[in-house]
Amino acid sequence: MSNKESFIPIAKPWMDEQEVQAIQRVIRSGWVTQGPEVAAFEQEFAGYVGAKHACAVSSCTTALHLALLAVGIRPGDEVITVSHSFIATANSVRYCGANPVFIDIQPATFNIDPLLVEEVIHERTRAILCVHQMGLPCDLNSILAIAHRYSLPVIEDAACAVGSEILWDGQWEKIGKPHGDIACFSFHPRKLLTTGDGGMITTSKSEWDRQIRFWRHHGMNMPDTLRHGSAEVIFESYPILGYNYRLTDIQAAMGREQLKRLPETIQQRRFLAKRYMELLKDLAGLRLPEEPPWSGSNWQSFCLRLPDHCNQRRVMQFMLDRGIATRRGIMCAHREGTYAGIPPLKPLPESEKAQDHCILLPLFHQMTEADQDRVVAVFRESLLL
Repeated sequence: MSNKESFIPIAKPWMDEQEVQAIQRVIRSGWVTQGPEVAAFEQEFAGYVGAKHACAVSSCTTALHLALLAVGIRPGDEVITVSHSFIATANSVRYCGANPVFIDIQPATFNIDPLLVEEVIHERTRAILCVHQMGLPCDLNSILAIAHRYSLPVIEDAACAVGSEILWDGQWEKIGKPHGDIACFSFHPRKLLTTGDGGMITTSKSEWDRQIRFWRHHGMNMPDTLRHGSAEVIFESYPILGYNYRLTDIQAAMGREQLKRLPETIQQRRFLAKRYMELLKDLAGLRLPEEPPWSGSNWQSFCLRLPDHCNQRRVMQFMLDRGIATRRGIMCAHREGTYAGIPPLKPLPESEKAQDHCILLPLFHQMTEADQDRVVAVFRESLLL
């Protein structure tokens, strides 16, 4: 990398003075923990995705944990999901004392393969946890049809999918409406909407939303806003075991500003993804991302399957040496030591191939066409190794 060339990261949050001012407003108010900003963020997020309820929490991992508890997952239960996801997906199942049952993915979309779901359903199966991988919606129509036949709840791990869309009954609808029973989002800095860290749970079921709100705040029987705003002394109680899974008002104020800019963020990422497609379409043996006609990705990541002759690590190191960050294909939880005692019922060849033979290229809102041209030029060089 020459002195004139700046480092191109894999991702970069898009923030400016609007977020700074929002955070200052909260700090000056004196109320910085979960409070009115969180409530406003929840209402605005629910309106954006078209959900009846939205509950903010500290991360998507905690969102998944509470979602699984809400649908009734208990020790000894089994939850059908994918290994090909960040490890938090599988970990959330184990937090409940349950076991993840891993099935393989579709090679074209990197999402759960609906054709494999019924093969692993039996008397201990209690839910399906599907992932909208890298922002691309999974085949919810097929998954929900199976779930309804077996009376299984469906939880959507939508960590990467804020703003993504699915064609539903002839209409484009946001992921998170939700179309399953509960959807869970991440606001980590690599996501399109970030609060530093944080998450959101959306559902149409009022009872689940009420229960989740108890759990996120230590099981306390009333919100802080009610207690602090009362003209009379009120003693709270803790009738159930809860958790400290709250989002702060500082984070929520930032999230409200991020939500305002989300449509522009998605528009720019779709432009950059389309441009990557054009710049790379002539490379023999390279497999570009595929977007089914019923899905609208937010392009949280741009994932390439390398030609057979390429070594993933060498390609990535070549690019890093020239000032360009990449990431390998999405990890597989079943390959990690913590899951050595829970082997898949069947081999997961597509999941393992995706991890070993794919790389993610840089993609972020502030990326210029010149940045993208440089990434493509260096990537083309790397294929000659």
